[in-house]
Amino acid sequence: MASYSLSFLFLLSFLVLAPTLISSSPVQDPDLVVQEVHRSINASRRNLAYLSCGTGNPIDDCWRCDANWETNRQRLADCAIGFGKQAIGGRDGRIYVVTDSGDDDPVTPRPGTLRYGVIQDEPLWIIFARDMVIQLKEELIMNSFKTLDGRGASVHIAGGPCITIQYVTNIIIHGLNIHDCKQGGNTNVRSSPSHSGWRTLSDGDGVSIFGGSHVWVDHCSLSNCRDGLIDAIHGSTAITISNNYMTHHDKVMLLGHSDSYTQDKNMQVTVAFNHFGEGLVQRMPRCRHGYFHVVNNDYTHWQMYAIGGSADPTINSQGNRFLAPNDRSNKEVTKHEDAPESEWKNWNWRSDGDLMLNGAYFTPSGAGASSSYARASSLGARPSSLVGSITMSSGALNCKKGSRC
Repeated sequence: MASYSLSFLFLLSFLVLAPTLISSSPVQDPDLVVQEVHRSINASRRNLAYLSCGTGNPIDDCWRCDANWETNRQRLADCAIGFGKQAIGGRDGRIYVVTDSGDDDPVTPRPGTLRYGVIQDEPLWIIFARDMVIQLKEELIMNSFKTLDGRGASVHIAGGPCITIQYVTNIIIHGLNIHDCKQGGNTNVRSSPSHSGWRTLSDGDGVSIFGGSHVWVDHCSLSNCRDGLIDAIHGSTAITISNNYMTHHDKVMLLGHSDSYTQDKNMQVTVAFNHFGEGLVQRMPRCRHGYFHVVNNDYTHWQMYAIGGSADPTINSQGNRFLAPNDRSNKEVTKHEDAPESEWKNWNWRSDGDLMLNGAYFTPSGAGASSSYARASSLGARPSSLVGSITMSSGALNCKKGSRC
């Protein structure tokens, strides 16, 4: 027991110091991030050895075994893994309760509304008083150090513009149903207590990350938005997208602004433990320029392709399960876009331990430079044979107070 106590005290001291290690810069040196990731993986293993419930999903094992999760909500922030591991959200702030699902005033939001909470300058852990459907009138422009925690309620953000994470840092979005998102804009929207400004027409994404860093989107159910379900562009980095259930959508996930926007070369994104389900067409994800770790996801549906990209991204696909559609012309997992083979054959894309079903196949490319894949590695992949159990609880969870979630 003494060794467990010492390990736990060490972990607590690490977590107390962690905020001082977090950078608010949207673009970092990938080599430095890799070093921090490896330190974080070791810390996570110590944590999981102390707290594990043994489900095989390292994020869920960190918190779902706690029957008192409702009173220990902010401990979730210590359970992230991957490139977005340091996203602490509102861990160090007070809890703010959304009590009003209506009255969405984009410029003068009222206390008790979701918009009022997300624009505040202080860290906040935002929860919801009851089941609710929130139909926003304009984009929900978040301020830094915020968590949206839908556990314990059925919360839908739907039928209007959705979530925008623009030039801010340390955001956690957990346990929400995000769907049927529309365009907004050509009006004023408040982004902080002291600033509101004119917004041009938005894309209609479920979650739009624009120049954001240290972002973690976990256990959300997303579907049927106008543009992307989750898009990260314009120098965004240090992102983990995990445990989500995505369905009924065309262009699922765009990571990288454009082929000409070279500032995305330092982008690092972990896509882990998600279920890409029925009604999906393409971009799971579509990558540009940066470093992308696609690990232990379950791909049960696609119509065109699963993973694609352009502009020389590094894609490290590990331990995923790919079930190809019955259409013979769409068995290929990958799509090298906007370049001739003479160019894309040099892009570093690899499949490592992936399970290919129903004729699925992955077209690798590049020389397999170890330094490149090191920058696209963010956690230890589990065997693909475990993907079914790891992703079994993907999407928004039905959590009840007083029992394990």
